[in-house]
Amino acid sequence: MPEALKIAKQIQMVDLVSQHEACKIELDTAIQKVLAHGAFINGPEVKTFGQNLSDYLNVKQLVPCANGTDALQIALMALDLKPGDEVITTSFNYVAGAEAVALLGMIPVFAEVNTQSFNLDISSLEKHITSKTKAIIVVHLFGQACDMDEIMALADKHHLYVIEDNAQSLGTEVNYKGKWQKAGTIGHIGTTSFFPTKNLGCMGDGGAVFSNDEALMNKCKSISSHGQGQRYEFQRIGINSRLDTIQAAILDVKLKSLKDSLEKRKKGADKYFELLSGIKNIELPFTQSFSNHTYNQFVIKVLHNQRDSLKQYLSDHQIPSMIYYPKPLHLQPAYAYLNGKMGDFLVSEQLCEQVLALPIHPELSGEQILYITDRIKDFFHAR
Repeated sequence: MPEALKIAKQIQMVDLVSQHEACKIELDTAIQKVLAHGAFINGPEVKTFGQNLSDYLNVKQLVPCANGTDALQIALMALDLKPGDEVITTSFNYVAGAEAVALLGMIPVFAEVNTQSFNLDISSLEKHITSKTKAIIVVHLFGQACDMDEIMALADKHHLYVIEDNAQSLGTEVNYKGKWQKAGTIGHIGTTSFFPTKNLGCMGDGGAVFSNDEALMNKCKSISSHGQGQRYEFQRIGINSRLDTIQAAILDVKLKSLKDSLEKRKKGADKYFELLSGIKNIELPFTQSFSNHTYNQFVIKVLHNQRDSLKQYLSDHQIPSMIYYPKPLHLQPAYAYLNGKMGDFLVSEQLCEQVLALPIHPELSGEQILYITDRIKDFFHAR
């Protein structure tokens, strides 16, 4: 087999098998420990992992739950928002935030994103605040944080809650009021996901809610367990959303190597920047001064209507890529009742035609990145 083809066959968007092989002994030990004691729900590993992640994020309290979407729903419920309240989030985004808002009878209000960072555009946010607005779901997209100085200032001015959706940016740091701290820890409440492809991923599903407001977190803990305070004392309407003990054990092992994993993502991104700089038909990820980038996704913009052709060309050479996202939320059939139409959010609509995520993960080698970037160069040189 030619060497180039051998390299291509090994390229994946996310290489979870290699990731887990690197810490197989620790993972096997942690899983076997859970199997031995049999406490598969709310076992001691859940509390241990929750405390360790809380320490990493430097927050007072953290409540693990079943997945990132549940985390958003728990956060909204804990803030005592009511049906009919408006919650602003972005249209260029995964559906989870808008979905959680809609499921609770509230009204998702979409705002525009910045064309460079893909994150919430502050001027659009302010334009969409009304007397019915009660909260903002801030999405730190692809590994880079939003401008929390400006967002919190607007939220304070209009007396709004801020929920930080940090599913794609765990470990990212943001400068807030002159101090660097972890994204997700600045607003009233933060959420994250442990879906396997995230910066910190388990071997199934999982999520967490976290905050420095202990009263709020006690409410989240109750909501996540059917609204219980004491056992069989139901203080409020809740849901059933728990992180399995085995997943907590796995996450606690992987948390120890999170710093190293993020450094490897950054190293891979730096290699992409080195090898792709100067290609006129693409724009590389943009990093703003108030945030670093942990590259949960390495998303380029492909200009002049060439995105789909490039994606196909890469696929023909056994290189995977993904489109995050192919259609903005304001144009999705599920949200047609909000009367969104083409032209409402021109940046989001344009990004959906341009963005392409290239493979990026801690196991991606420099040799593989060279192969990917050479094929991208070949594609543009042939035109």
